[in-house]
Amino acid sequence: MPEADIDRIYDYDPKYIAEILKSVKTIAMVGASADKTKFSYGVLRVLHETGYDMIPVNPNPAVTEIRGIKVYNSLAEIDRPVDMVEVFRPKEELYAITEQAIAIGAKVLWGQIGVYDDRAAKLAEDAGLKVVMNRCPKIELFRPFWKPRLDLAI
Repeated sequence: MPEADIDRIYDYDPKYIAEILKSVKTIAMVGASADKTKFSYGVLRVLHETGYDMIPVNPNPAVTEIRGIKVYNSLAEIDRPVDMVEVFRPKEELYAITEQAIAIGAKVLWGQIGVYDDRAAKLAEDAGLKVVMNRCPKIELFRPFWKPRLDLAI
């Protein structure tokens, strides 16, 4: 897809997203970073503090813990069931990660903002996974409480 598609809109029913966020307990974050300045670190922190069982996945062998949580080098190395695989990797990697998510029995595939691939979505849906793309679970988690104030002066 051309770079202009970075803002591609995937329209999901808010109830669909809310049900996913309510039903999942264990989230494997592919592309988790120990660098506190990275967006993935902040999302992992908020989801962990909100009560999700976070499983950071990072192939760098030097990264063994993030926020005191054991880091796995791949989805295949995770030693417990995973409800959702959240992807913080380039969209070009999403199809291969989708194959891995299916192999470990994940129930949900979630592509972070800028991470989407219609072929990967179809593959996941055909395997029975729910799919969300080009969205941030941290944002979606708090969206019901966020009400814009359009009457405020700029």
